[in-house]
Amino acid sequence: MIIALSGGIGGAKLALGLSRVLPPEELLIIANTGDDFEHFGLTICPDTDTLLYTLAGLDNPQLGWGRADESWAFMETLAALGGADWFRLGDRDLALHVLRSHRLRAGDSLSAITDDLRQRFGIGPRILPMSDDPVRTQIGTDQGWLDFQDWFVRLRAEPLARAVKFAGVEQVRPQPVLLEALRAKPRGIVICPSNPFISIEPILAVPGLRDAIAASGAPVVAVSPIIAGQAVKGPTARMFEALGVTPSAAAVAARYGDLLDGYVMEHGDDGAGITPRVFHAATLMRDLADKTALARQVLASIEALR
Repeated sequence: MIIALSGGIGGAKLALGLSRVLPPEELLIIANTGDDFEHFGLTICPDTDTLLYTLAGLDNPQLGWGRADESWAFMETLAALGGADWFRLGDRDLALHVLRSHRLRAGDSLSAITDDLRQRFGIGPRILPMSDDPVRTQIGTDQGWLDFQDWFVRLRAEPLARAVKFAGVEQVRPQPVLLEALRAKPRGIVICPSNPFISIEPILAVPGLRDAIAASGAPVVAVSPIIAGQAVKGPTARMFEALGVTPSAAAVAARYGDLLDGYVMEHGDDGAGITPRVFHAATLMRDLADKTALARQVLASIEALR
């Protein structure tokens, strides 16, 4: 069993590659839910949905989020009626949010709903939230603490991020399927190339999870989301800069600390001073061939560490 911890776009790309080189029963994908929020009475799960759409082949490569072949009649009508339109919900995407929210109110767990959606989309590997309990990432800025989506989408990540916290994480229960998989001695654990601050660290902050990963005895390999000092997507580099740290692959590795056994980074990036064993690879995933090739190299690094 390979366990992959993932945020949205970058993580989903590697998760897709792993799904192409592993049998479905040998891959468990754990999604960050710190980005989840409530909007117009609906529960929105951006990272989970990006994983679902990407692995189902329904993602929108132009936008990097949402569904392909989308229409926008709902948003156009909402804006015409004076509604807030800063978070765009496509018509096809909206159906998923309505169904999820309806089932949550009826008492179904987020895990059960996500797994049912996964099966209906024809996805083989399991995709599950890090917890069924809500965690909400908040960003500390010079404008005070902001909910993540307010900061990232509504304000376009313009207020400098000075700190990050995960509201409610102390009370949440970790994903039981994940704990069971960790106790069963997995082959390896992959930290996908996602933003460490807001995509991976919410997962690792779930009580007991970091210790359970360490106790599993499985090699833990992270893939850098930074190439030549730049983030492929999202605010990772800006967040490092705001915290007074030069963005680099090494800075990401240092963020994970002694959790890592191996670290995969771009050819040419400097691995000096990185504690875990460094593996160089082509980490920019433009197409399915790139995603599959990187997945194979990540698995090879795990085998080299076993």
